[in-house]
Amino acid sequence: MRLKCRVEYDGTHYAGYQIQPNGNTVQAELEKALAKMHKGEKVKVTASGRTDSGVHAKGQIIHFDTNLSIPPHNWKRALDSMLPQDIHIAEAEEAAADFHARYDTIGKEYRYFVWNSREPDIFRRHYTTHIKFPLNVEAMKKACRLIEGEHDFTSFCSSRTDLKGSKVRTIHRASIEQEGAELVFIFKGSGFLYNMVRILVGTLLEVGRGERHPDELQAVLEAREREAAGKTAPPHGLFLWKVDY
Repeated sequence: MRLKCRVEYDGTHYAGYQIQPNGNTVQAELEKALAKMHKGEKVKVTASGRTDSGVHAKGQIIHFDTNLSIPPHNWKRALDSMLPQDIHIAEAEEAAADFHARYDTIGKEYRYFVWNSREPDIFRRHYTTHIKFPLNVEAMKKACRLIEGEHDFTSFCSSRTDLKGSKVRTIHRASIEQEGAELVFIFKGSGFLYNMVRILVGTLLEVGRGERHPDELQAVLEAREREAAGKTAPPHGLFLWKVDY
């Protein structure tokens, strides 16, 4: 049976989602729990994509195959009992035998949280980026409109991105919602390049500070050079919010 699960995790204490030689990861914890349930047998978990160290998820999707005769509706509770408290199986269901968490993806939504106040909120420090200086939210919203649509996002991806693949992506929504001191940057698109959302946010924050005019985003896109865009925003404000299939 192939299981599909929606996983939530607090990435604060993990070296990212994907297994790596140094540092604990979310994938390692998931596979460790599954190995216990399968009496030591290794079970590979496939995710919709990786997240970096410190990045969180509300809607990470995984799949794995199992020969255990546990009803699908019991998998959520069974797996949760084996996982640390900062990883939670929000949903679990049987999937088609050919379902693939990564290759069947048609879109994703990321959200980035900013706490815009002179005073920090220490209880949000792991989940928002604190910006002390005032931000021009309307200017950032104007810049967001230039991001929407199909573009080559070479300027907004890390140098660690695969150089061979296309950098063209379609952003269906780029917007900012504000509630008090909290700003939420929302990006929905067909797909995202490595560090793309964090670089977009870093560039928009420069617009908000008055260091760039909103219309400059068009020139940044056309430059197709990483140096044309702003700094990469810190990881802890970023959430993988939803994956579409």
